[in-house]
Amino acid sequence: MISVAEALERLFDLAPPPALEDVALIEAAGRVLLRPVRALRPQPPFTASAMDGYALRSDEAQPGRRFRLVGESAAGHHYAGRVGPGEAVRILTGAPLPDGADAVVIQEEVTADGSSIVLSDGAVAAHTRPEGNDFPAGAELAAPRRLTPADIALLASFGRPTVPVARRPTVAILSTGDELVMPGGTPRSDQVFAANAFGLHAMLVGDGARPRLLPIAADTPDALAFAFDTARGADLIVTIGGASVGDHDLVAPAARAAGAEIDFHKVAMRPGKPLLAGRFPDGTMLLGLPGNPVSAMVCGQIFLRPVVRAMLGLERAPAPRMLAPLAAPLGAGGPREHYLRAMREPDGHVRAFDHQDSSLLSVLAQADCLIVQPPGSGAKNAGEMVEIVPFS
Repeated sequence: MISVAEALERLFDLAPPPALEDVALIEAAGRVLLRPVRALRPQPPFTASAMDGYALRSDEAQPGRRFRLVGESAAGHHYAGRVGPGEAVRILTGAPLPDGADAVVIQEEVTADGSSIVLSDGAVAAHTRPEGNDFPAGAELAAPRRLTPADIALLASFGRPTVPVARRPTVAILSTGDELVMPGGTPRSDQVFAANAFGLHAMLVGDGARPRLLPIAADTPDALAFAFDTARGADLIVTIGGASVGDHDLVAPAARAAGAEIDFHKVAMRPGKPLLAGRFPDGTMLLGLPGNPVSAMVCGQIFLRPVVRAMLGLERAPAPRMLAPLAAPLGAGGPREHYLRAMREPDGHVRAFDHQDSSLLSVLAQADCLIVQPPGSGAKNAGEMVEIVPFS
C-alpha cells in the first residue's frame, strides 16, 4: 500500500493536462481562466468627476468668485468645448472633465442663479478621478484562477467579450455490481439503489467538470469491457465498486484487458483502502473507487476533487485542511490514515460522530468535515487541535 500523499501525487501525474477554449464572457462565471487577460484601455479612460457639481480651474476657486456657466458634461455626453478663465461647466458624477478644467466644486458649495454660480465660503475644488484610476491600459488579470462575479465584471471593464478558459473535463462515472439498481427502478430483495454515482456527479458538477452517468455494469468481464468501450472519449473514467480483490472485483483485470496500465492499487487510508488508478493508451485516466458509499465519497473529497482541479489548470494541491479544537475526546488512530466524519459546532470545536461505518450515508449527510487521524496517532483530549478537511 502507498500513502495518501503519494497516491495523490501519482494521480496528479496521471491526470491529463488542461485544454484551452474561448468562451463568451457571459458564460465564463465559475470557469477557470487559463491565460492572463489584459485591459484594452484604462479605466476610467478620461479624468472624471467624482461628484455632481461644477468643473472649473482650481487656481480660480476663491470663495465668493463668480463663474459663467458655459455648458454641461454628463456621463456619455461630454462637453466638447474648452473651459476658459472665469467659466464653469455643470458636471455630473462619472462625466469627463472638460478641457481646461482640472477640478470640481460640489453643487452644495455653490449658489447658482441659472447662468452663473458663486462659490461659497469653504468651497473646495477637487473631486476628480484621474484617467486610469482603477487600472491602466494593459492591466492584467492573472491566471489560473476560478472566475468570480467580481472577476467577470472586471473582465467586462477590460473590454473583453471572450476569455480563454479550461475546457470542462468530461468524467464518465461507472457504477459496477449486480447488487445495484438505479433510483426509480424496482430492486430485488438482494439489491440496493446506486447512490454513489449521484453523490459524485453532484461533486463533479460543483467543481466544474462535465460528468456523465453510464449504465450500471454487471459483474462480468463482458459487461465491464462494454462499459469501458462506452466511456471512450472521456478525460477521466471513475469506476465505483469492484476495486478490491474478491471474486467479483473485476475492475482491475477488465481495465487491463481494455488496455489500461494500472499505476497503483490500494492506499493506506480508512475508509478507501481499495483505490486503484491507471491510464489508457489514449491518455484517458482511470480512477477506481471503493463501492462502500462513504468510502467512495471520502475518496472523492480527498482524491477526485483535487485531480479535477488539476485538470482545470489550478494548483496541484491536496484538499484544503485547517486546524480545529476537539469538542470531545478522540480515541487513538490505527495503522492507516483515518478520515472520520465530523461536525463543526458554533464555537468552532469539532466533534466526530460516534458511528463511522463506511456504509452509513446518513451520517455523512450530517457531517460538514472530516477529522484526519495520522497513522499511529495517539488519543486526544477535548480541546486538543486536530486537522480537518472541510466539505466547503
